Parts: sequence; structure tokens; C-alpha cells
Amino acid sequence: MARSVSEASDEPQVARPVTGDAVLPAASDAARLKVLIAGISSLVLMLGIARFAYTPLMPLMQAQTWLGLEEGAWLASLNYLGYFSGVLLASLLNDLRTKDTLYRIGLLLAVSTTAGSALSDNFWWLGGLRYLAGLSSAAGLMLGSGLVLNWLMRHHYRSELGVHFAGVGIGIALCSLLIEVLTPTLDWREHWLLLGGLGLLLAVPAWFWLPRPVKSHLPTPGRVLSDSPPTRNYLLLFCCAYALAGVGYVVSATFIVAIIDAESAGNAGTRAFLVLGLAAAPACLILDRVARVLGDHRTLLLTCVLHTFSILTPYFSNALWLAYLSAALFGATFIGIVSLVLTMAGKHYPTKPAKMMGKLTIGYAVAQIVAPAIVGQITLHGGSYRDGLLLAGLCMALATGLVEWLRRLARDQKMYQ
Repeated sequence: MARSVSEASDEPQVARPVTGDAVLPAASDAARLKVLIAGISSLVLMLGIARFAYTPLMPLMQAQTWLGLEEGAWLASLNYLGYFSGVLLASLLNDLRTKDTLYRIGLLLAVSTTAGSALSDNFWWLGGLRYLAGLSSAAGLMLGSGLVLNWLMRHHYRSELGVHFAGVGIGIALCSLLIEVLTPTLDWREHWLLLGGLGLLLAVPAWFWLPRPVKSHLPTPGRVLSDSPPTRNYLLLFCCAYALAGVGYVVSATFIVAIIDAESAGNAGTRAFLVLGLAAAPACLILDRVARVLGDHRTLLLTCVLHTFSILTPYFSNALWLAYLSAALFGATFIGIVSLVLTMAGKHYPTKPAKMMGKLTIGYAVAQIVAPAIVGQITLHGGSYRDGLLLAGLCMALATGLVEWLRRLARDQKMYQ
């Protein structure tokens, strides 16, 4: 049901009465559904396929091409370098129309880089495509999410992205399922081509069902959106916590399939990634409901605690059932952290939601560039991908402590909880 932005008890007051004739037409439930489907489709394409399909395909590519552990880690880092570049660009943009244009370019990049990965196993070719796919994922996560959130807030819907972020989990699960089922009959090239064709289909609703933004600050008759920037200390602490969470996330997200496959028979790693995606799909919607009761900060803290546990469990035990449990918990919490953080950022800047989202995600993206490269060096000196889990778990534990500090700071400053 539609709801005024100012009615949510745990949100800052970002709307105030105004007078004037400039209004936006009221949105129907059908229009809202189309926007949500557009957002979900964009994340399935730009995150689930263009970014995360590489994870379950990496062991297959290493088995069928010359690529080794170190090359796999460097390709992951190049992807995150592209993501960082996109996030940095998004943080500098203010005009919604420009963001919308770049979002649509990101859709085209996602399709072309996915299909193009089938053309050669040359490292620099694949590295270039992974970089461009990273740019695309930033367009989906930062610009697409900001555009969807802006539309929802302008039309008196809740400033929540739980339904929207289901697209990430759906994309991960879909890729994993296809790769698991079709690996006996398709080689690595054919997988990329199939996923590219699927991406082209998803680009249609993602392009046509997300309306181009309007420039007016008026969401509906009688209300205007206004920003409520956080304090400098709050923002700095938030950025540090999210950057550390980036290390915690990226090691498991990139190497979980290879880690489990190295210690289990069959395609256990791909199945674990499928479990991860299935758990991620409804997680944000559930956490939105939890946040209405506990508040954003307490919900984020709880999610970080569970995320830390999910990262460290495979490091201390090789049991397959624990690996699947860890994958499910990891899927639910990693996307939950992203959804909560970006929603909290959007509440501070409803007229320019990508502004604070970009600032927060710069550190998160830098961590995603550096951490896979560090893990690559660990493997080069006799270690394994699994050894990187300890580094990831320690960083996530520190991030959890900073989130608790952040919660207390918000309480003392009488910000929304």
C-alpha cells in the first residue's frame, strides 16, 4: 500500500508541506509493479549475470582453459576495479537525467560483456570485459537502485528496497541453476553466450518499465522532498564500517565455489552458490520488515553479526552441510547489508539518493579491488582461497564493532534508529 515518506517512524523527516501548482500525477499500483519489475530485471542482469556468473563459471573456465588460481583472482579484481570506477562516477553526479542515461548504458554493457566473454580466453580480453562488467554492475546497484528509490519516494511509497534487491539473489540462483544443469552439455563459451541471450531478454523490461525521472522535487500534491545530511563523524564511521564489510563480502562471494569444489566431490560449489542466491532473494524483504520493528541500525548490527559467522564457518570446518548453511546465511546477510546501507543513505538524500550511496560505496568498492588481489598473492605463495576467509572474517568482525559504535552515535545525536 502506498505510504507517505513522513509516516515511517524510523526515518528522518524528509518531506514538508508546500504550496504551489507543480505536482506529479499519482501512481497506480500497476505502475509501481512495473517499476519494481524493471528494477529486479536490471539487478538480475547487471549484478546476477554480468557480475556474479563469473563465480560459478570460474572453476569450469580454469578446467577448460589455461587460467589458473592467480589469473582468476586478478580477473575478479579487474571486475571490482570497474565497479569502483562506476561508483566513483556515480558519487560525482547530481542530475537525475544523466544518471538515467548512464543506467541505460549499463544495461547495454551488461549484455555485451556477458556475450563477449565467449569470444576468447585471452587474459587481457577477459580482463577488459570484466572491468566493463564492473562498470555495469555499479550502474545497476548505484544508479538503478537510486532511480527506483527516488520514484518510490516521489509517489508516496515506502522508502524500502527489499523487493528491488531480490533481483540480486534471483540472478545468482538463476545463473547457478543453469550452470549446474547445463555444464555436462555446454562448455564455458556456450555458457557465456546463453547468459548473454538471457540478459538481452531481461534488458527489455529493465529499459522500458523504469520511467525517466522528472526534475521536480515534488513527489505528489502537497509534499516536497528535502535532504537531511548526516554529521561528518557519522558519515566517516559509516564509510569505514562499510569498507571493512566489503572485504568480508568479496572473498566469500568471489571464491566460495572454488573453495567448496576444492574440498568436495561433484559440483558442490555451484550448488552452494545456488543456495546462496535462493537465500538472498527474499532476505531484503524480510529485513525491511525487521527494520520496521528494530530500526535500521539495530537490524544492520544483527545482520553484520550473522554475516561474520557465515564467513568464518567454512574456515573452521570442511563439513558440506555447514558449507551449505554458511552459503545460505551469507546470501541472506550480504545482500541485506547492501540493501540496508543504501536505503539508509537514500533517506538522508531523497532528492539525490546516489550521492551518499556513492560516498559509502567507494570504500566498499576499494576493498573489493584489493582483497581478491591479496588472496591471489596468498595462493601464489602456497596458500589457498580458503585462507582468505580468515582475513575476511576478521575484517567483518571489526566492521560489526563499528556498526555498534554507529548505532550509539545515532542514538546520541537523536537520529532515526
